[in-house]
Amino acid sequence: MTDRRDDLLRQAYAYALEHGLADLSLRPLAAAIGSSPRVLLFLFGSKDGLVRELLARARADELALLDRVRGGGLAEVAEAVWSWLAAPEHRALLTLWLEGYSRSLLAPDGPWADFARAAVQDWLDILADAQPSSDTVEAEAERTLVLAVLRGALLDLLATGDVERTSRAVRTIMAEYGQT
Repeated sequence: MTDRRDDLLRQAYAYALEHGLADLSLRPLAAAIGSSPRVLLFLFGSKDGLVRELLARARADELALLDRVRGGGLAEVAEAVWSWLAAPEHRALLTLWLEGYSRSLLAPDGPWADFARAAVQDWLDILADAQPSSDTVEAEAERTLVLAVLRGALLDLLATGDVERTSRAVRTIMAEYGQT
């Protein structure tokens, strides 16, 4: 049963990357992945249970990719994170991430619960690893600033698709604050 569940989760994830989660309906999803709504409900408990697992998969994929940028100082990690964020092959994952992030703010008790808070912490942890002395309030403020710049530029990039302009903005603000 677990192989079938894993296979359906993998297919549902691919579907979510293409179609998003906002208007997810089990009937079209099931038809697209060769299953039925009943099977999905049986395997995942509820639509919310499936959404939670899809968000967990998106978070795990994001963390696996971001984990590759570890090593080096804050400037190098910020640049590597931005390069990863700006890469066209990550748009679907980042759009899904943004959807989960914003929905967790609007529906904090639903399947999106705690997604935004956990995402912020994930990113702050990656940035903290790049700081030689990450336990000071100054270091915390510095990585919070870097995260805010990266997240803001990401939102703009996803909205406009303008990689050159947003990359220039990231480089400019990081240079202004002595990060790159």
